[in-house]
Amino acid sequence: MSRELIIVIGLALLFDFLNGVRDSSNIVATMISSRAIRPFAALALAASAEFVGPFLFGVAVATTIGDEIAQTNVLTLEVITSCLCAAIIWNLITWLLSIPSSSSHALIGGILGAVLVGVGSQAIKLGGLGKVLIALFASPLIGFACGFIIMRLIYFLASRASPGINELFKRGQLFTALAMALSHGTNDAQKTMGIITLGLVVDGVLPQFSVPTWVIALSAGMIALGTSLGSWRLIRTLGGRFYKIRPVHSFTAQLSSAMVIFTASLLGGPVSTTQVVSSAIIGVGSSERFGKVRWSVAGDMMMAWLITIPVSALISAGVYWLLI
Repeated sequence: MSRELIIVIGLALLFDFLNGVRDSSNIVATMISSRAIRPFAALALAASAEFVGPFLFGVAVATTIGDEIAQTNVLTLEVITSCLCAAIIWNLITWLLSIPSSSSHALIGGILGAVLVGVGSQAIKLGGLGKVLIALFASPLIGFACGFIIMRLIYFLASRASPGINELFKRGQLFTALAMALSHGTNDAQKTMGIITLGLVVDGVLPQFSVPTWVIALSAGMIALGTSLGSWRLIRTLGGRFYKIRPVHSFTAQLSSAMVIFTASLLGGPVSTTQVVSSAIIGVGSSERFGKVRWSVAGDMMMAWLITIPVSALISAGVYWLLI
């Protein structure tokens, strides 16, 4: 391996770690807020499932990220380095500001900015880019709809239940949180796998795009490590700033999010876990009444999502200019 490739792998794993730190809030925030499980136990459960997920459900998302967005034969390691630097910088900025931004958007923006400046627009595979953008922008809407519909369905089925049913939803979060963590590890860790494998192909270490087992293990381990540490700033944002979370809200939001992320992962669609979970939480709250949700918080998050791709693309282009 060249020195440049080792730098790419190091940056990719750093991005993966930060992704785990940030996105731990997506998995555990609601069940911590609803007091279903203690914080450190929740993070340990999530981290374990994050590690296992990528080994169980294939590498379709990794293939999309690493082989379907840009022409591999014209890329350079400097382009990949710029992409990763931009995604890391944006993740750090939004983390410090306690904004649940999207690591996936930052990575895609980084890829676009570096490729356009370093190689040119002809290197972009429009079919693959369209697939990615559809997955990123449709998944929050689907998450909202799933949360809204499933919450209404639960209220209908449990309309005559005693208050003791809350204990069922409280305990049920162990299973929905496990599903959430598995789905997150399956989708988000694969983004790092895709970037590392792309670097291996560009550097000539691999003759064609095929994710090695050691790349899967490294990526899964790093996102699990980040998840185990957690981001308490973002956990507080997702766990209580929209509205007061009760066990039934947490159960429904986790179930809805896991369904959307698993489906996208199996289809090879990279999605933003932050967006899907946040939208599901909003959908669950809206199913009771629209006034229940603090829409100003939702508006701030939506603004961050909209600007992430163009801002990270600009950062990536700037980093590339510095490198050359």
